[in-house]
Amino acid sequence: MTKPDTNRQWLLAKRPTGRVGLENYRWAESPIPSPKEGQVLVRNLWLSLDPTQILFTMEGVGAYAIPIGGVMRSIASGRIVESQLSGFAPGDLVQGFFGWEDYSLSDGGPSPMPDDLPMLKIPPDVSPELAVGTLGITGMAAYFGTIDVAKPKPGETFVVSSAAGGWDLWLGKSQRFRGSAS
Repeated sequence: MTKPDTNRQWLLAKRPTGRVGLENYRWAESPIPSPKEGQVLVRNLWLSLDPTQILFTMEGVGAYAIPIGGVMRSIASGRIVESQLSGFAPGDLVQGFFGWEDYSLSDGGPSPMPDDLPMLKIPPDVSPELAVGTLGITGMAAYFGTIDVAKPKPGETFVVSSAAGGWDLWLGKSQRFRGSAS
């Protein structure tokens, strides 16, 4: 398969001041980057869209704030196309913190997120969509939120809201919500 010449991307055009809309983003096309020593080029296959990504677009959120004109980022899965990084080869499926674009560069190290989020190989028996969904941040937040936080007992009922996002638990800002319904 021949690699195209253009990398399609969603860039942050302006910071939201209320509801987030298309005016906050700009569609762009740029040349596909080439990996340097210690980097890989990943063809993104699945992007996670999480409510917490709105925080990345705001001012004052530290190292993980996306600059105006920068590529939006999220947890993603993809296939390595080119590798200049030991331990990663073309064809490997990986999960990491990549851009909202066709092709992303990664050095495999931690993302600019707190608590680090390195690029990981996806096991051969796991699909790329499963890696960012059920086995991704939001899926793991739901699982551990249920097992370690809610600790449901027989006869109890609790609700998991997918609208709340999963990164809050990962960032250590979770709140305990327990309840029972008759």
